[in-house]
Amino acid sequence: MVYPTDFEHKLGFGTIRSLLSGYCLCSLGRQYIAEINFSVDINEIIQSLTYTEEFRKILCFEEGFPVQDYFDMTSELLRIRIMGVYMEPEQLSELKLSLCSILGILSFFKKRPEEKYPALWARTSNISVDKTILNRIEKIVDEKSNIRDDASTGLKKIRKDKLEKLAVVEKKIKQNLRLASKAGWTSDEAGVTVRNGRLVIPVLAKFKRQLTGFIHDESATGQTVYIEPADVLETNNEIRELEYAERREIIRILIAFADFLRPFCEELLRAYHLLGFIDFIRAKAIFAISINGCLPKEIHDSPMFQWHNASHPLLYLSHKNQKKPVIPMDLSLNSSARILVISGPNAGGKSVCLKTVGLLQYMLQCGLLPSAKEDSEFGIFSKIFVDIGDEQSLENDLSTYTSKLLNIKYFLENLDERSLFLIDEFGTGTDPSLGGAIAEASLEKINEKEAFGIVTTHYSNLKLMAGRLSGIINGAMLFDSAKMKPLYQLKAGKPGSSFAFEIANQIGFPKEVLSKASTLTGKKQLDYDKQLQDVEVEKNELAKKSQEVKVADEFLDELINKYQKLTLELESSKNEILRKAKEEALQTINESNRIIEKTIREIRENQAKKEITQIGRTEIKEIKQKLEHELASPPSTTPVNPSSPEKKPDIQFIGSQAPIRHQYQNYIDDLQHKLASFQITLDLRGKRVEETLSILQRYIDDAILLSIPEVRILHGKGNGVLRQVTRNYLSSIKEIKKFQDEHIERGGSGITVVSFK
Repeated sequence: MVYPTDFEHKLGFGTIRSLLSGYCLCSLGRQYIAEINFSVDINEIIQSLTYTEEFRKILCFEEGFPVQDYFDMTSELLRIRIMGVYMEPEQLSELKLSLCSILGILSFFKKRPEEKYPALWARTSNISVDKTILNRIEKIVDEKSNIRDDASTGLKKIRKDKLEKLAVVEKKIKQNLRLASKAGWTSDEAGVTVRNGRLVIPVLAKFKRQLTGFIHDESATGQTVYIEPADVLETNNEIRELEYAERREIIRILIAFADFLRPFCEELLRAYHLLGFIDFIRAKAIFAISINGCLPKEIHDSPMFQWHNASHPLLYLSHKNQKKPVIPMDLSLNSSARILVISGPNAGGKSVCLKTVGLLQYMLQCGLLPSAKEDSEFGIFSKIFVDIGDEQSLENDLSTYTSKLLNIKYFLENLDERSLFLIDEFGTGTDPSLGGAIAEASLEKINEKEAFGIVTTHYSNLKLMAGRLSGIINGAMLFDSAKMKPLYQLKAGKPGSSFAFEIANQIGFPKEVLSKASTLTGKKQLDYDKQLQDVEVEKNELAKKSQEVKVADEFLDELINKYQKLTLELESSKNEILRKAKEEALQTINESNRIIEKTIREIRENQAKKEITQIGRTEIKEIKQKLEHELASPPSTTPVNPSSPEKKPDIQFIGSQAPIRHQYQNYIDDLQHKLASFQITLDLRGKRVEETLSILQRYIDDAILLSIPEVRILHGKGNGVLRQVTRNYLSSIKEIKKFQDEHIERGGSGITVVSFK
């Protein structure tokens, strides 16, 4: 149940119906659109939403779904149930084309596993179309909806005879035209023409008795008459009889086809209902994509909602066309916080918030995907009542306030614990003190009924109800008092100020009047409103900055741990490398010693001096002992001065050994520099394949090093080479969790989105 009768008009749902109708391909789909209605059956609602969500995925990720030749043939199928009734050739062509589309739809789902699109798969699985119907139509009509010559043996003979007689007539007519032209009975440009379906010769009126025949017509001026020569009159009569015979044969063929088709009518009507349903669901899916609509994660069979990033769909479309952003809202109502009282400045978004709630909830219960984030939760309301806009009526002598009182009276009589009510500017239209009192008493009574709802107001007494009655909470549309502009953000928990004086001052309202007004109102009240709003804005800013600092600290701690681990691994690797190097050096020395011993032996045999031999032996021994000592001891961390005159060992240790703390600082500085310059999107368009691999490898390495959760690779569509190269490389990286095409509205297969583990 919804109230009032123009409920859809007040919320803008009529505009949504028009948009959906515009997306339909045939009248069958538009008929479904016209029949959209509010449902309270959760199973029906979930099924309808699931159909739309599945088709949304088809539009985003599939290709080749049939979207043409959606003709509504139901009226023709119902008509030919009567014996002797038949379809015209043009209708046969439409029947054939639309049946091909239906077969294409059925084939689309049969080629895919049932679990991919289970709801639509089940909806199409019991529909069939006998392909012999298409074969019969193909034998009767051609691509231009003309009856084929060989549609029957009799038709073929009739048309053959007709062509032969036409050739005879044409030959005789041309002979008569030449004679008339030679005799000067016709104008110079005269030629054979047609009147009343007969070939005739245009003859000058003054010579009309010179040519024997039948006059069929004359020109507007009366100077020319159109004569059928007597020698072709009989043949033309025969042709006319053949034309009648041709029409009778065509009708016989069409009746025979209707007789053939009649037993299939029920089956075909089900198929065309499916075609209309698919057209309807497709329109809803297109609309969902246009507003960023999606299937909520939870739908409860109870009155509640918890929405994230919800936006008014029509406002979103309007702003998207103007390239303006829409600020989404988070909103929640539950059993402990059922009624939200929203206050704040005029033009701050209170009414838009109210309409967004009503429209999204109504859309969901009509089977349309709402424009809210997928982690949102929706409930089911049995009734939705709205009091939005001015209902002043001159015809019924109703004032604005009287109409609002009648609405509230209806609410009080019909609301229950499963109802949702939306009241804009509660209590306005009469004396503020009286209107505020009636509004307060009414809201208290509504609260006793445990109904759910949202009201907007400027009355302080309604704001104070949240402090003394359970189930009622305050909400504020935030306002930047420093910049004097609304923020269009809803904040639950605190009331908002109307900022009447600040807005009046900004537009240049007379200062002496404002000064007098502030005296009448009381400065404390003005200061309280302003400070309340300022505190809320500052609180939000501090919370945002606190979160940013927390994220930065966690990121820095993670980097430090990563680099500490990396440093230890490098130190261990360095020691192992040095140890192996010394072993190799010692092996080299031992080998050299063997060679030297051999050399000494040869020298001795050649009577060399002992002193020289002893010197060589001593030097070799010293080098060997020094290497053995270094291999047994930890590696030195003292840098070697290359300019030192002392004798250098064979292996030198080079490098700075600054305190580890300084090393970490260098690492952090380097990481911060990388992080600051890192781009979330890598553009590879126009690059060569070998160049692409090099760039991509460095980019992915940096992303892994910096713990970036997700990046986008822009390679374009083109012939798909860069996309294939990119994905082949990404498949080889174990740190990558997954990669996939970007959303179709943000680039589709031209962009690969990469997520890391």
